[in-house]
Amino acid sequence: MPPPVAAAPLEMGDAADAVHSIRVTTRYVTVDGRPWIPVMGEYHFCRDRPERWERELRKMRSGGVTVLATYLIWNAHEDVEGEIRWDGHRDVRRFVELADRAGLKVMLRIGPWAHGESRNGGFPDWLQELPITHRSNDPAYLAHVERWYRAIEEQVRGLFHTPENPAGPIVGIQVDNELYDNGPHLATLRDLAESVGMRASLWTATGWGGAELPPGRVLPVYAGYPDGFWEESTTGWPDFGAAHFSYSTVRDDLTVGADLRSSEASSDGALGADDPWPFVTCELGGGMAVAYHRRPLVDPDDVASLALAKVGSGSSWQGYYMYHGGLQVDGRASSLQESQATGYPNDVPVRDYDFFAPLGTVGSQRPHFHKLRQQHLMLDAFGAQIAGATTTIPDPREGGPRWAVRSDGQRGFLFANNHQPAIAALPGIDGVQFDVELEGSRVRVPAEPVTLPSGAYFAWPLRQRLGTLAAVTATAQLITQFDGPRGPVVLLAATTGIGVEIQVEKVRADDVAGASIEARGETLILRPDSAPGIGCEVEIAGTTLVILDQATAESVWRGEIDGRDSVVLWPGSGWFEGGFRAVLGDRESSIDVWPPLRHTEMRPGEGSVFSRHAVPAGAHLTALDAPAFASRPAAPLRHGGSAGRLSAPTDFSEAATLSLAVPREAFGEESTVLALDWRGDVMRVHIGDQLIADQFWYGRPLEIDLQPYRDALADEPLTIRAFAWAPHTGVYVDSRVRPASDQSILEIRSAVVTAASTRVFT
Repeated sequence: MPPPVAAAPLEMGDAADAVHSIRVTTRYVTVDGRPWIPVMGEYHFCRDRPERWERELRKMRSGGVTVLATYLIWNAHEDVEGEIRWDGHRDVRRFVELADRAGLKVMLRIGPWAHGESRNGGFPDWLQELPITHRSNDPAYLAHVERWYRAIEEQVRGLFHTPENPAGPIVGIQVDNELYDNGPHLATLRDLAESVGMRASLWTATGWGGAELPPGRVLPVYAGYPDGFWEESTTGWPDFGAAHFSYSTVRDDLTVGADLRSSEASSDGALGADDPWPFVTCELGGGMAVAYHRRPLVDPDDVASLALAKVGSGSSWQGYYMYHGGLQVDGRASSLQESQATGYPNDVPVRDYDFFAPLGTVGSQRPHFHKLRQQHLMLDAFGAQIAGATTTIPDPREGGPRWAVRSDGQRGFLFANNHQPAIAALPGIDGVQFDVELEGSRVRVPAEPVTLPSGAYFAWPLRQRLGTLAAVTATAQLITQFDGPRGPVVLLAATTGIGVEIQVEKVRADDVAGASIEARGETLILRPDSAPGIGCEVEIAGTTLVILDQATAESVWRGEIDGRDSVVLWPGSGWFEGGFRAVLGDRESSIDVWPPLRHTEMRPGEGSVFSRHAVPAGAHLTALDAPAFASRPAAPLRHGGSAGRLSAPTDFSEAATLSLAVPREAFGEESTVLALDWRGDVMRVHIGDQLIADQFWYGRPLEIDLQPYRDALADEPLTIRAFAWAPHTGVYVDSRVRPASDQSILEIRSAVVTAASTRVFT
């Protein structure tokens, strides 16, 4: 049996009898006594336009995010001393209120030092230059911090979750970021925040890098990235990468932020492994930023498999950085991005902070948005069972699979991961079969050995209670369960390359339909009669299991339509807002929903659970005629910064230049996005003298939201300035896209404007 759950030895949490009480145990966080696995996504309000906030927050909630994390980046608010601004994109109160309206709780990351690839780590220049001891208990420094904290509290007053205000959205506060060697200062920051009126059920601090934290005062939160721009340009896949695609109870990663540390962190390999509080993450890589010298190409499956591996390793709080990309903030004197000119080892783009996040800078919903949503639905429906389970990691054997079990002793979940990034892809493994010892029973799955495909990752149920069924084991991953037209319905996702097998205990063969049956003692082994998809239904004793193929599994959404809890199958983009708002494509399609829509005509569909409804076309694509660059100049070769790394160009007077006109008819009423598929080194896009977008080329298109510039583009074209890819550059770009030519390259392969519209289904 797992050890009993007890209260965590932390000075935080609500009273047990409080309304919506949030408490921390040794294994998980609870709400009103029920285990809760939060899904937290980072989105910086100051790095987006306020008119987009509500829509983007609703997208996050529709992606299964339950907690919004956001930095208060000091230098975005007070780049001139004494002039703290909360207007426009700095309006934190409006942002938090909109998050609350969208159904999100909030974790405020109040700094004062934030990092986040921001100039001076978020410190205003004037503060950085003061003759004080920064990030310490120096009274002169604390006086400035107290003034900053007081200003924050005044903005969000009344929005904290407290016994007097149980519906308040702000449930947690993180103090500072990546502070490794001054636990007493972190305690002082919490004291200071509380002294000015900030209240929170949860207080956190980043624990990676062997950080020294004040005992009991903060809950450590951890990170895990599939790659890192902070590595050297000569590094292929970083050495730390494999640890995040394996199962381990070690929570720490000593490499995150290591290029900014002046001293070595502790190398204790058991960091976090035996902590008497939950395993909480705040920076699982939702993608990866790029620096000039090093530009990782993180794939959607890299993000999704890493996230699921953390759940298998015991995570009880999934936090992503970034979940929504943005644009670096412009200050009154300069851009506020991290750069070698401000003492950092890296140059990052002046504006671009897209991060290849699940939600891009322009709001695009990328493949990993859908892959992660599938996981988040499982955590929502089955999180209480997962949270209460402890992790067992079998001793790895040479050439064997990476796997783990989270179990309460009687039932659980089997996790396996045979995925790593393409540069270090794992081969398929033959003869795989998992034997799991539970209390008084043994589960062997699959019934016969199979080949575990390269790239496979999954969480299979072990003897789980599903609907009317007491014990179900399957070679398919749970998605969600709900009351359907004839009783309980459970959606599962087939594992690509492995046949679907359902083991049910203490069920009669006469109670099964839609599958072949093999009896083994008191267990029936069922194999569906049809291939995975909407119509693949297996009925067992009043419960319907719908086994979806992977693509369809990634199209599942769940939210409220017309006041009813609804399940939607829609392979495109969308979100819940007054119904399900689908982003229309350039051709007609269909949407499947349960319960049936009341205000939309039905059409023939598949299976017995979902109703099908027509979706009209509604996107307009305009291909722009992009002229060729007249020349292909390379950027000057320079090195700089604290690590002597390659430096980004800052003088674009010698760059290649062209104009790109955007016709008025290319614009839509709701959304207008330009995608530039290009190859080169560095690109900047202007309207007149205004820099609206830039990118260090790394193999993916540059997406630009044109909607704010509709009127300006009626009078003048976009001006594009760019440097060519130099064949012998020392810049790291993934070998899958790195040009093999010994010629310099600078080209726009396509320029497509998409004007998209939406339709609300109710």
